[in-house]
Amino acid sequence: METNVATRRLYARAADPEAYVPAGVLLDEVRAELRRNVPDGPARLDDLLRRAADWASAEGERFRELGDRTHDDEGRRVLVRRAALGCAPLALASGAWLQWLSAPGNAEDPLVLRILALYASDVGVGHPGASRGDAYLDLLRRLRLSENAVPLARLAGDPRVADGAYTLPALLLVMSRRPDDFRGELLGADLCLRTVGLPPPLTLVRQTLPLVADWAVIDPSTARPEDPPPVEECRAVVAELVAREGAAAEAAVLLGFSWALAALRDHADALHAELTASSDPAYDMAELMRLRAREGAVYHHGFELEGRSLAAWLADARTDPSGLLAALSRSKLLKPGRSEASALVKGLVGERGPMFRVFSPDDLTVIRRWIDSLPATSSPVERAGTAGGRAVPAPAAGVARALEAGPWSEGRAPADVREAYHLLMVRTDTPALRSWCLEYVNGWLARSRYGMDGGTMPLPPNWGREGLRPWLQTQHDRHGAEFERNAEVPLPSREDVIDDTVQTAPLTLIDGSWLQGFTDHELASSDIGHALFQTYWDELGNGLAKLNHPLIYRDVLKEMRVDLPPTASPEFARWPGFRDESFELPVYWLCVGRFPRTFLPEVLGLNLAMELSGVGGTYRRARLALKRYGFNTRFVDIHNTIDNVATGHSAWAADAVDILLAGLPEAPGPGSRAETWERVRAGYRSLNPPGGLGARRAARRATRRSRIAPIFPFADRR
Repeated sequence: METNVATRRLYARAADPEAYVPAGVLLDEVRAELRRNVPDGPARLDDLLRRAADWASAEGERFRELGDRTHDDEGRRVLVRRAALGCAPLALASGAWLQWLSAPGNAEDPLVLRILALYASDVGVGHPGASRGDAYLDLLRRLRLSENAVPLARLAGDPRVADGAYTLPALLLVMSRRPDDFRGELLGADLCLRTVGLPPPLTLVRQTLPLVADWAVIDPSTARPEDPPPVEECRAVVAELVAREGAAAEAAVLLGFSWALAALRDHADALHAELTASSDPAYDMAELMRLRAREGAVYHHGFELEGRSLAAWLADARTDPSGLLAALSRSKLLKPGRSEASALVKGLVGERGPMFRVFSPDDLTVIRRWIDSLPATSSPVERAGTAGGRAVPAPAAGVARALEAGPWSEGRAPADVREAYHLLMVRTDTPALRSWCLEYVNGWLARSRYGMDGGTMPLPPNWGREGLRPWLQTQHDRHGAEFERNAEVPLPSREDVIDDTVQTAPLTLIDGSWLQGFTDHELASSDIGHALFQTYWDELGNGLAKLNHPLIYRDVLKEMRVDLPPTASPEFARWPGFRDESFELPVYWLCVGRFPRTFLPEVLGLNLAMELSGVGGTYRRARLALKRYGFNTRFVDIHNTIDNVATGHSAWAADAVDILLAGLPEAPGPGSRAETWERVRAGYRSLNPPGGLGARRAARRATRRSRIAPIFPFADRR
């Protein structure tokens, strides 16, 4: 049976943090797939919740009973490994479907903040390798099954995982890249998955290995310490969404829940059938032959088995291994019931044999187990068996075709920075908008690099092995000294304070947007990205409206009698009180934040500059000015504390740079430590690039080069 790659491709492509998922036909195909297995007729959420909980309980017992019926250690080991691999595509991506539901334009929305809190718990905010997916990765490592698990996209190439295991997580990941189109469906599916809790096949694994994994973290229904119960919190989020948006939102939630439950059932049934079949060693042997037949058929033309070349037998085994297994069982290559005396494993695969290292140790275990299961007194033909094929859910081929076909329209590039600001309030884009963003970033960075070594760059020319913490302290001391020297300088007038606060609003109301890419599942808990996601999480108030920086800033504006339109509205971008130049830096933030991998060094440098910029000096002076005229100082107060250079955002920003640089080679060339450090320095300077004629010319040249050689061929990208 040939592997159907449709869902595997979906999974791999949608796992990319810079994934592009077009609108148009693809959205229709996704919705059709969601409805494919959902029963007709109305459903109530309470009924679905009860149905999901009852099914999970009964299904978990079914898998535990399967383990109880397997008495030999090797047979139980086979079940555990197959179950763990079968659940890997979903469990490794646990919670990833929530990754883009927060965006610059909705960062003030209390509902979005609650969703972000759920997601932050899933990824173990503030700690590297602490996500639910990381806990599952640790389980796979302990079972020695993790060789294809990192990065997530590589798992799509693991032939040991059945195609159907990718259907549910692949579609969830695709929908996560269109959050404004599928918010209700994603939250409905999330509620279903949390209600089910630990996927039922994993109850068998937990029963066998109760202490090998952190099961409380793997189980999406289990709360982290000090967090509310995830099921209750997700249900409250769903209730708030329905109360706000009405029947359409409710229908989307119910569809997402029903589809997820149906997909879980399909997968559990297929995996249970696979595990049941694997209790016969012939099943594993047939699967091994099927998976290895393609490369094996290239060789062995000179070796005959019952009058046919082994290459011909292997060619047949790609779809039906039963003939090959029957012929092998009758051959002189093995002695039924006695693997230790069989030439197949005694001589052919030995260190001097013609098949040395063709089979892995696990493969050899499968072969030995099969041979040992063949009794010498009965017909080996009857015992050979077949893999029987895998009963898997439909592979969402229409969705895969639509994704690979690319966008139905290139879209239109923004006419100016104000329009760009508005279009970039959401996560989704068009090829034209994405190309425009890349041109804007490349131009901005070229301007930032212009004259970078002219003596005004605070970052040293070379990165030292001692890291940036000593430099950070020096800069903090310098900020403090400047504040003291400027103590006698008159504070700005009330009008100037208000004007500065207003013109900074397009920037401050999207606080943290340069880090929006680090909400992505694999980056949010990575060694470098965990601190950047925590910074983003802090800027948005840790899920609480009262701590949300954009909302705090709006309160100050209201004290100044300035009531701005909603940040995501076109009226905000066109508000006449803003000057055009007030959108230039915010648009750069919004653009570069979409490419966390492409511009990783530059984002790290920008983040360091941003977090350090006001600590110890600027924020203190701003506080004096605000206080002088009777305005609330909370916004600058909170930044001066959480951005501190010891344990705050500035320290985390420096550490992220150090982690990146410490792992790079010193040899010259692309990707080297020196080249990457220059990119970090350019990113640092990009917070406040030079504005002279030469710098502007450098920006225009870089923009033209981006148009001639675009970075991303959208329709063909894999």
